[in-house]
Amino acid sequence: MERIFLFIYQYRAFFTFLVLELVAVWLFLQNNQYQGARFFNSANGVVAAINGFSKNMADYFSLRQTNQALAEENAMLRYELEKRNRQLENIKSVTADSAIIRQYNFVSAKVVNNSVSRFTNFLTINKGSDDGLEPGMAVISQAGVVGKIKATSRHYSVVTSVLNVDVMISGVLKRTGHFGTVQWDGSNPDYIHLKYIPRHVKPVKGDTVITSGYSGVFPEGILIGTVSDVQLSQEAPFNLVIVKLAQDFRRLAWVTVVRNRLLPELDSLELRVSNFQ
Repeated sequence: MERIFLFIYQYRAFFTFLVLELVAVWLFLQNNQYQGARFFNSANGVVAAINGFSKNMADYFSLRQTNQALAEENAMLRYELEKRNRQLENIKSVTADSAIIRQYNFVSAKVVNNSVSRFTNFLTINKGSDDGLEPGMAVISQAGVVGKIKATSRHYSVVTSVLNVDVMISGVLKRTGHFGTVQWDGSNPDYIHLKYIPRHVKPVKGDTVITSGYSGVFPEGILIGTVSDVQLSQEAPFNLVIVKLAQDFRRLAWVTVVRNRLLPELDSLELRVSNFQ
């Protein structure tokens, strides 16, 4: 420490000159609009370049993980395509209804904003009404269920995440076939609850929970998560099933929007029947 003070004392004239120079430059920029604007524009350009370089480096080091995820998704899609082709062959042999064959279409989108720490979480994606997106459409990822579109603009959409206490999805225990309601309790963003599973049903840790397809919004069989714990009090009529979400929402980067072309027909029919009652 003594050496530092000695160094500063020996070069006090230089440091005094440097401070005065900085003050002079600052006063010059503050009192000359043109030069000040040029300086700050240049400074902003430098900062933007540094931020861009940092982001590119971060993206580069995550390429391996991204490529692995894409490879897994391609493998899953290839499997689903083969399974769908076999299903279509069966459908074609029974009916000529082409609307069923083309029931779903898919739009890929990038997540540009996301939250996981609130009771009502939302995320924003970079596709909107110009891409055919509408409120109410299902949103999934390569890992599983994500949420539903709440609102759209021309180029963006806001999605209500399943990490939202107001969102309810029909889910099924794949092993037993029993269905209930999937809903978040607002606490841990890694876990969600499957409610209304009768007490005589015995879910076990590791059981898979998937979408039922009953609402017509989510296709049947989309992964929600796996059973982590089961709670059942002595007087309760239903199990409370704790499900670990398949999708880690803290790392959500890309999603797929699912449109059910037959959903308006389904909603119209059910509304007409309910009006007759």
